[in-house]
Amino acid sequence: MYQWILPSLKDILINTQSMVTAACESAKAQAQWRVSLAAAEQLLLNTLSETNSEETQGLVLAAPAPVFSQPELIQGLHAVTFSAKPFNPLALPFALSSQEISSEKENPNQESILPLLAGDPLANEQFCLVFTNKFRLILVLAEDSSGEKQFLFSFDAEVVEQAWRSLGARVILNNPDFFAQLEEIVQKYNPKVLNPQILMQFSQFLLANLPGTETGTYIAANHKINKQTDQVEPSNNTSNCLDVELLQAFAHEVRTPLSTIRTITQLLLKKQDLPANVIKRLRIIDRECTEQIDRMELLFRAAELETLPVDKPANTQLTTMCLEQVLKQSIPRWQQAANRRNLTLDVLLPQQVPAVVSNPNMLDRVLTGLMENFTRSLPAGSHIQVQVIPAGNQLKLQLLPQLQQQEHSNNSEPLFTPPIRKAIGELLTFQPETGVVSLNLAATKHLFQAIGGKLIVRQRPHQAEVLTIFLPLQGVENSDAYLGKMKNWHHKNPKSHKLSNKVGER
Repeated sequence: MYQWILPSLKDILINTQSMVTAACESAKAQAQWRVSLAAAEQLLLNTLSETNSEETQGLVLAAPAPVFSQPELIQGLHAVTFSAKPFNPLALPFALSSQEISSEKENPNQESILPLLAGDPLANEQFCLVFTNKFRLILVLAEDSSGEKQFLFSFDAEVVEQAWRSLGARVILNNPDFFAQLEEIVQKYNPKVLNPQILMQFSQFLLANLPGTETGTYIAANHKINKQTDQVEPSNNTSNCLDVELLQAFAHEVRTPLSTIRTITQLLLKKQDLPANVIKRLRIIDRECTEQIDRMELLFRAAELETLPVDKPANTQLTTMCLEQVLKQSIPRWQQAANRRNLTLDVLLPQQVPAVVSNPNMLDRVLTGLMENFTRSLPAGSHIQVQVIPAGNQLKLQLLPQLQQQEHSNNSEPLFTPPIRKAIGELLTFQPETGVVSLNLAATKHLFQAIGGKLIVRQRPHQAEVLTIFLPLQGVENSDAYLGKMKNWHHKNPKSHKLSNKVGER
């Protein structure tokens, strides 16, 4: 039930089940609003730079003051501001020079100010609606029932359309003629399909604007790494609500269109009359969508773990599972990842892979995500050997990198320079050379702990790091005998269970 004759934008987003961040302090919600505005501004600048047109290329509806300050956006977009009372340039969320203020006065048709009626709850909301040929976006900062600020956003064109209808009804009450002009502009910028690349760009801009920490510092949201025990321990630091909630919301927002694209692609693949080249491309699309959906699921799960109270264990449904089946599904993807980066990969398995205790749904994703990040850190021509061997009451899965230069180099110069990793907030790292955003070490270790395992990273001077994963065994009665059997296995079966993927092989 709406509190006024017309719904507020907060009501519309909540009723349409749009992206609503979990409750947190008002200061955090306001920080989420500012970070998202910065990301939207960069996305618009990127979009406008691709078209290079002198014509107006979009519409921005905002309240209670203009939200974008870049001259390119001021000149390239229609802008309408809703306000309960007049405002002056000194009250804007950014500083304008005297030249910019005078320029705005010379272009009154580019910026319009519309009043809100007394008692309209919209007067208590900060919002931004963006309409372009490539995407529609709505950002809202409003108070919830308890008086705390709440941040909401959506790229859903239907949700933005409903928000415009609510705003348009208010425009009709004040200025019917101007509504007709605005309606024409809104319908002009109405993309039928949202390109997932827009969401990926927004995610990079969003994460780049999150409050960061110093490079090389790995601190998870509610946990820290004890360097002596190599365990992730709880921390009392709760200042991470911003990046955790935004990461959860964005991961969900990216997965939705990708899932739709994958569903459509899979339906097309069922057709019998498709040319071979079309089938090949559809399978590539299906694979890429699946990989990105799994990646977003991993980010979402990592953020979800960080929102748990420090005294509440993660409910990851650990159970006895067949690791061999998981490896059979994962190894081809690991080989593809190595092949794309000009690496070689060997996997050594025992004749019988014992059952382990873990989460069947999460283990494959966590291992594949770890392998993706690992392969990105190695130079082309390197070799990766994956060994799976019992270790007492645990099963050890180890990633051993071998650099190509090591075979022919006898000098003492450094053979390997680790990639630069810049921290983004409390959960993520960014590699400038590749543009890849991934979970940081602490968040990755926390994920492995949540699925019953343990990750150890061993640094080596002038060499690539070695990753070791331990998973608890289930039903191994004689571990020593099993280990001895494993040591003799490779000599008796040199080709069995050895999978190789070398560049150029078909």
